[in-house]
Amino acid sequence: MANILIVCTANICRSPVATALLRDRLERRGLTDWQVLSAGTWVMVTRGASRNSIVVAQRAGLDITQHRSMMVDERLLNGADLVLAMEVGHAEALRAEFPDQAHKVHLLAEMVGQAYNIPDPYGGPLEEYERMYDGLTELLDAGLERIITLAKEQANGRG
Repeated sequence: MANILIVCTANICRSPVATALLRDRLERRGLTDWQVLSAGTWVMVTRGASRNSIVVAQRAGLDITQHRSMMVDERLLNGADLVLAMEVGHAEALRAEFPDQAHKVHLLAEMVGQAYNIPDPYGGPLEEYERMYDGLTELLDAGLERIITLAKEQANGRG
């Protein structure tokens, strides 16, 4: 079993959708005992997923209506085998604040050999959420093998 943490800013738009997508992909691979959580670097109050994130997830048959935002903290990072950040700034902040966990932190786009930010659709129209969903789907599908490999390696190292 491995534990993956997905991080964005407020933990209401990108990371809840990415979490649901990754859980779905792992379950399809038979990795039903893996845990995928999400958190934000700037969560002031606990909130549910944004309305448009719920809509794009539901269109794909994924239910994120029970999601509640969480602030990333040391406990979550300690429990994670792999941390996937949406933006370069998120990854840099996590590595700086939690240097003992820095080796686990990667930019999500790095899973396909690139380095770019996943745009935050917060406050934008549904079309921006659809673009976010499509981009996350492409990244997670193309990067799934690397995600599994990195998470397994780290989980085996702690086991």
